[in-house]
Amino acid sequence: MSAALVETWYMTRRQLVVFARQPAYAVITLIQPVIWLFLFGSLFKKVVELGGFGTTSYLDYLVPGVVVMSALSSNMWAGMGTLEEIQRGTLNRFLTTPVSRAALMNGNVVNNGLVTALQSVVIVLLGLLGGADYPGGIGGVAVLVVASVLLGTIFGALSNALGMLVRERESIIGINTFLLLPLTFLSSAFMAPSQMPSWIRRIADFNPLDWAMVAGRSAMSAHPDWGDVLGRGGGLLGLAIAAVWLSIRTFRSYQRSV
Repeated sequence: MSAALVETWYMTRRQLVVFARQPAYAVITLIQPVIWLFLFGSLFKKVVELGGFGTTSYLDYLVPGVVVMSALSSNMWAGMGTLEEIQRGTLNRFLTTPVSRAALMNGNVVNNGLVTALQSVVIVLLGLLGGADYPGGIGGVAVLVVASVLLGTIFGALSNALGMLVRERESIIGINTFLLLPLTFLSSAFMAPSQMPSWIRRIADFNPLDWAMVAGRSAMSAHPDWGDVLGRGGGLLGLAIAAVWLSIRTFRSYQRSV
């Protein structure tokens, strides 16, 4: 187990070096969240007058949604990196080494988790500069960051598994494009549940994206519902473990095919 952890960290550090050498990429990934945060925050700021948002500031409500959406959108493309390593032959060269097969897959997931955590903190700080208030304090923000990382782990691991299975960029792009907006709008990202149609509320109850938002918003509120936080967080943790297990199994299947 200790050897697998060391090897996973080595694979993670390898990808973190790549990320550090491309600072422009980090800036680019924040452009869309900033647009969501301040454009939508200004455009729909009066929507809180409808009630049910739990706050008088739409920006307060929107920040957790943008954090979670950003975690989803950035991690859904993890399979593209896996596919690129397959096409370059890098992954096959690693197969000739004694490194743990789980480490080969989990290094990518851990790297994405660390980047997601950094991105989430930056968005929270931008919201704070824009006038957002977080009554739950640092503890509430920490819960939101953990929830976004767990959500990112789920979709990052599934994206890796998808890259192993389809091995085509077009398929990954098509599936990600198809899923991103439905998952976003079938959740409480922009609208309070009490203001949504009943059928969307029912779907949102089974949407992991909404679980992360509910957990984060509740923890950041003045009176957190820890039942919601622990229930949604536990569901995210269970799905993350299952997704990582699936990605490792898919990798072993790929290994037998080369």
